[in-house]
Amino acid sequence: MTEIAETRAFEASDDDAGQRLDRWLTASAENLSRSRLKALIEEGQVLLGGAPVTDPSAKVIAGGVYSVAIPAPRPDAPTPEPMDLNVLHEDNDLIVLLKPAGLSVHPAAGHWSGTLVHGLLHHCAGSLSGIGGVERPGIVHRLDKETSGVMVVAKSDAAHKGLSIQFARHTVERAYIAFTRNAPNPKSGRIATQLARSSRDRKKFEVPHDPNSEAGKHAITNYTTLKRFGQAEGAAVGTGMAAKVECRLETGRTHQIRVHMAHINCPLLGDPMYGQKRGRLLDHDDDSGTLRAFRRQALHAAILGFDHPVTGEALRFETDLPDDMKRVEAILETL
Repeated sequence: MTEIAETRAFEASDDDAGQRLDRWLTASAENLSRSRLKALIEEGQVLLGGAPVTDPSAKVIAGGVYSVAIPAPRPDAPTPEPMDLNVLHEDNDLIVLLKPAGLSVHPAAGHWSGTLVHGLLHHCAGSLSGIGGVERPGIVHRLDKETSGVMVVAKSDAAHKGLSIQFARHTVERAYIAFTRNAPNPKSGRIATQLARSSRDRKKFEVPHDPNSEAGKHAITNYTTLKRFGQAEGAAVGTGMAAKVECRLETGRTHQIRVHMAHINCPLLGDPMYGQKRGRLLDHDDDSGTLRAFRRQALHAAILGFDHPVTGEALRFETDLPDDMKRVEAILETL
């Protein structure tokens, strides 16, 4: 939990109404820059009537009392923390591991300790590449906190540079297994769109409504339906209620698979951000409540293949589904 050092309150007058929140607070709060206030807003540290306001561009409301919680200073660099890591491969230049769901990769707002980076600093004892900066040593790619799967981390600068080039050139093999609400139609396809930050929620990404928009970054996901489950109510025979889908990335944008699958009306089961009804099949659970209890996006990075950046050896790692996703699949099989 973030330690709060100070809380300040500001009341908006009639003349303040309609201004951008971050701009108004900058003029009102001493010793806090606009970029700092914008970050605090996005982190949920600014409250209006006890409810967080997370959009820096939100309009100020006359008479509103805005409280700003200012976190205590944190260390410039993460400190090593003992952690059980599931290591698949390790040598002098890199380490390949299986990240569990629920583990953040690197420090960020709300997760300044207990991240994979903290565990790697302890495990590798100072041998991580420093190219990624003090908060992201050795990190050449990432998985969302609630996504499980295989990752590679650089221990040497040579490995960091070599791996970064492979990811930038999209030559790394990356395959994910996802369970979706609804089944894709067609069964296989290529989704190529722009991905941009949502104008309504800065923590989310979206496909721009205008297909000709150049906002954001280009993203490409190739998908193949591995299995369909159940029969969608009111749909043509053979239309699945859910599906097991393999997604292969040509690009690696933030939330890419989650946004793309939702874009084709197949949000990931359990996805709290992009899923319809959290992507759950609430009416089709068993007595164990497995689907109701599944509270993360059903996404697992199953395959990672690349050339060793120093030796040139071809490396490929394929992993099984974690137990929670296996339990979900067992329930889907009964639909």
